[in-house]
Amino acid sequence: MPALVLVDAPLSYANTISSHPRCPSCHAINLVKLMLDVQSSCLAPENSGCLGALGSTSDSELQRAHGTGEIVLAGFDNRTRIVDMFQRSPLRVMFPRGRGAAICESVFVNMAGGVAGGDRLDCGVTALAGASIAVTSQAAEKVYRALNEPAQISTRLTACEAAKLAWLPQETIFFNCARLCRQTEIDLASGAQLLALESLVLGRVAHGEEVASGYISDSWRVRQDGRLIWADTFRATDETFSQLHRNALLSDCRAIGTLVYFGPDLDARLSSLRDIALSLASECRCAATSVGGLIVVRFAAKLSSDLRDALMHLLGRFGEELGPGPFGVPKMWSC
Repeated sequence: MPALVLVDAPLSYANTISSHPRCPSCHAINLVKLMLDVQSSCLAPENSGCLGALGSTSDSELQRAHGTGEIVLAGFDNRTRIVDMFQRSPLRVMFPRGRGAAICESVFVNMAGGVAGGDRLDCGVTALAGASIAVTSQAAEKVYRALNEPAQISTRLTACEAAKLAWLPQETIFFNCARLCRQTEIDLASGAQLLALESLVLGRVAHGEEVASGYISDSWRVRQDGRLIWADTFRATDETFSQLHRNALLSDCRAIGTLVYFGPDLDARLSSLRDIALSLASECRCAATSVGGLIVVRFAAKLSSDLRDALMHLLGRFGEELGPGPFGVPKMWSC
């Protein structure tokens, strides 16, 4: 087999050519050493002079992704129908269902496998009158190391009168030196019913990952009939990550979540959620309160698995109490 030649490649790239250990007669390019060292949050020293474009000092100098997924649904003849849909790579919108079955769940898929500095994902869901839909993600979202710009994740949810909407994505995993700006905006009409969740995991404990620096801005804005009823922002910077272990902050909890409910009979729903929270395993702390006509539930756990177990338990029981609708555990969570 003739030698493999890299045309117009830097000498450092050409030096990475080696025989594959399982196929001595084949030549391969060993790119392992060109990968980013996620745990140490820096480039491996031996690669500092041979990364070419990867040696850029700004995320704007690199190729960035801007994905969009927007759906509009309405109720017709006691079934939910798709009124409009728009998608742009790397986001895809799926509607898994059996033959002849009604639409009850939508799945947003990030074909890129994650986001990094300068990437942007825009998600939008509008539930018109009579619609009943649960929207989730195909897998946990990953936020990778950034140079100087945050990844932008924007979610806009609209629930009209007599609509039922559940926004229940899987967790977002935040890696060391990542930068994330996530905005969740919700517009509600009187008579709508909504359950919305966002969760965040700081590194993967099973892989020994630590998050020592980075940037997070995770904000919520909820409006009812055009009036702002709740605003909330969680923010962490390079200077504060080393302090998050304090009891007044996250207290060594590396998996956190926020769940918001809007609908009728808030007092009864709040009492129910508090009872469910008391039944959760001690590994996940949970508390619920009512503010501005909403119920807000907070979760905090040391392990992402404990957070996920708690969420599945709460969604399962709360969904049963709410009755028919999209408010249970999404089927995609069990795939």
